[in-house]
Formats: sequence, C-alpha cells, structure tokens
Amino acid sequence: MSYVIGIDLGTSAVKSVLVNQEGQVVYEVSEAYPLLQPKPGYSEQNPEEWVEKTIISLHKLMNKSNVEASEVEGISFSGQMHGLVLVDESGKALRNAILWNDTRTTAQCRKIEKTLGSRLLDIARNRALEGFTLPKILWVQEHEPEILKQAALFLLPKDYVRYRLTGDYAMDYSDAAGTLLLDVAKKQWSEEIATAFQLPISLCPKLVESFDQVGTLLPEIAEKSGLLPSTRIFAGGADNACGAIGTGILSEGQTMCSIGTSGVILSYEERKDLDFEGKVHFFNHGEKDAFYIMGVTLAAGYSLQWFKETFAADLSFDQMLAGVEKISAGSGGLLFTPYIVGERTPHPDATIRGSFIGMDASHTRSHFCRSVMEGITFSLKESIDILRASGKQVSEVISIGGGSKNEVWLQMQADVFNATILKLESEQGPAMGAAMLAAYGCGWFPSLQACATAFLSTAKSYIPNPEAVATYEQLFNLYQEIYGQTREINEKLASFRQ
Repeated sequence: MSYVIGIDLGTSAVKSVLVNQEGQVVYEVSEAYPLLQPKPGYSEQNPEEWVEKTIISLHKLMNKSNVEASEVEGISFSGQMHGLVLVDESGKALRNAILWNDTRTTAQCRKIEKTLGSRLLDIARNRALEGFTLPKILWVQEHEPEILKQAALFLLPKDYVRYRLTGDYAMDYSDAAGTLLLDVAKKQWSEEIATAFQLPISLCPKLVESFDQVGTLLPEIAEKSGLLPSTRIFAGGADNACGAIGTGILSEGQTMCSIGTSGVILSYEERKDLDFEGKVHFFNHGEKDAFYIMGVTLAAGYSLQWFKETFAADLSFDQMLAGVEKISAGSGGLLFTPYIVGERTPHPDATIRGSFIGMDASHTRSHFCRSVMEGITFSLKESIDILRASGKQVSEVISIGGGSKNEVWLQMQADVFNATILKLESEQGPAMGAAMLAAYGCGWFPSLQACATAFLSTAKSYIPNPEAVATYEQLFNLYQEIYGQTREINEKLASFRQ
C-alpha cells in the first residue's frame, strides 16, 4: 500500500494526516503551539515552534500508524495565509512571524492605497487590508528597518516550514496571491508594486504550482521524523485553496462554506478578468490556471469560542449549544454582529466591533448562543450575495469546519443561504487538500478532479425550509443595517480600548 501525508499548518496547531490510495485517513496527529500577543492588535508566532511541532507530528504519525517509511511516497502542505517570515542569507528567521490576524498595519494599508491608487486592484486584485503580507513588510520597513536590511527573502508560514524540511525556497501561486505583491492574472511578482515601496524584487521567492515537487527531505529531518530522505515534497497551497481542493471545489459553480476561527465563502472561478472592486478576495487556486473568489468573516468560529470562554467556560461546546434547536429562527428578536476583531467582507474595517441588538430579560443563554450562530451565518451570507450578484449560481454549498459539526447550524446555513448544504462523509479540509496535492503530484491520478472523485463523498444534504428562509431574509435586512448605524460609535469607542 502507498500513502501520502498532508500537513496543515494552522493558527493554533499543525495537523498531519496519513492518507492511503482510497482517500482514507489512516492516522492523524495534531500538535499545538502558542499564539503571542505582545500588544493589543498584535498577533505573532515563533516560526521555530512550527518546525519543531511539524517534525514531532510526523514522527508520531509514522510511529503510531506502523506504516513503513518506504510506503510514504509524498508530502504536501497547507498553511495559514499572509503571515510574514523574514529570513537572512543563511535562512534564519529574523523575528517572530506576524500573522494574518494581526491588525497593527492600518497606517501601512493607507500608504499602499495612496501610493498605488487603482493600480493595486488592477495588479493584485485585492484591497490593502491589515491581514495581508505587504503591509506587514512595510511595517517592518518603518519600525524595524535594521531587520528588513538583513532580510534576504520573505516567506509565508508553510513555505518556511517546507524550507526547513527540504532546504528549498519557494512559494506557490495560491499563497503568493495573498501578499499584495503578485500580479494575480499574469502569475508573476509585480516589479511595479515592489519598486513603489523601495523593495527589491529579490526579496520574493521563486514561484511554483501547488502540485510541483520542490525537493525531498533533508537527511537529518528524515531521521527525526521516521521518513526516508527520498520522500517527495510538493509545494502545497494556502489553507483556503487547500480547503477548496479538499472539499472538491474544482469546477465552475462549486462553492464552499468553511467555519473555523475565521469564516470563508469560497467559489471556483476560471475567468481572470472579473472585477469585484475589492469587495471580495480574488486569488489563484491550487488548480492550474484557475482562481477562487473568497469572502471572509474574521471572527466566525472565534465568536462562538469567545462567547463560550466568557459566559460558559465550565461547559463543553455541546453542553453550551444544547437547547438552541428549541429556539426559533431569529433568536427571539436578538441579533449579533460578529465584528469582535474587526471585519473583512464586505466591510474591510479594523475598527468596527460586535454588537448584541435587541436584548431583553426573556432571553436565555440558548437565545444568545443561537444569535451568535445566526450572526456568523448572516455575515457569510453577505459574501454569498456578492457571488450571486456577479451572475454565479449558488444552489449548493459544501460546509466544512466547525459549522459542519452541528446539525442545527447546518440547517441554519441552508435556510440563511437559501441553498442546499452538503456535508462530506469524511471532512479533513485543508489537510486533505494538501494530501490530494501530494497524491496528484505523485501521479496517482490524472487530475485533481479525478482525485476528488475517488477521495470524497457526501454524507448528508440539508434542504432550505421555505418558512425559515422568509424569516431569515427579513432578519438579514435588519442585520445589514447594524454596521452603518454602529460604525461611528465604534470609531469613538476605539480610543477607550486598552
């Protein structure tokens, strides 16, 4: 039997899955690492933690699965997007990585907009947002110039880990698209953008396809992990691109809803000339010469996690959510906006903050829990509506992540989106997408679509309830009013935040 390994470098942990030729996950391991928040709005990690925990996860995977190292043909990666890792000539990381959910770079975003104007959307196809990589580079340029002077390359999180495992520098198009330095349509680094900010183009690593082989394991890494030095290593992709591959979003019209820490609506696209005016993200796919349209809710699952830690810390998630099925659509007139760390789509706003609107003494914890779930889903519907406005048909949505673990939430998605929701038989998300890139790279299948057909199957469908659809449509209209009516208040409150 032959196997491949998919490694998903997430925000809180690295997950490694061992997958056989039938697409079955034979074994999986997750290793956590800390998030560093030295100041409000700052979010960093030590890149060495990623490397250490990835090697540990591989060692455990091989040790506990009892699979022979010679049977593992290839490894590929999925990784958290946008995070900045600066390395010197020797490949040493020069500072902690600045992550996707770091919001310190508002001034740098405004600088990018002022300097490039409409050319930013023409070239990079995305707006200047705090989470992206270029603003982070400019922050280092302004606040830590001595660090930037030492930098030979910038890498993204999974690319740094892969470099440490192989000794090879590279970045795939799907991850490069989230830097604001890539010409997305031409699939090349933009000299125009780099020059505008006095950045040498040599700071950018070579570009590769997600399924390209970029090396093999270094002997010392092979020894530590229990694998062979000849194990083939493939580039991999951005977590959302790999999530799309791992759920079979590989042809026109297919759409995915992923609710993790953040929430994502993602749809496959082949037309490279679409203009969404920056309302949604437009990135290169892990599939060759394809793209994906993506809307993001910054605090999706995180909103529910925050609510639990703040108001129900002594309960499990299942205990906390028990009873939400008894609360009718609309949570008894209680609306929640999930802007607790700012928002991305359709409101790129680092200052806006969340709200509970309509609280009264009759509301129970179950009302609040359902309201949080509904608010997250409403936020994601805003991205669905942008897709539909572009002419896309969104009649089926594959749901993955935390939102697919709860029957009530799956039906809620069907009712709010007014679309059939599909739950996969075995949902591994980005880790499976990484494994599929390795399987395709190793030649197991003639295409990624053929791999998806063999590896993926639907477990259950959730059909919209017409009565709930009508109720949610009315509530959604009210939900959309909240942003505009609370924006100015939140701007005034910002000076009081510590």
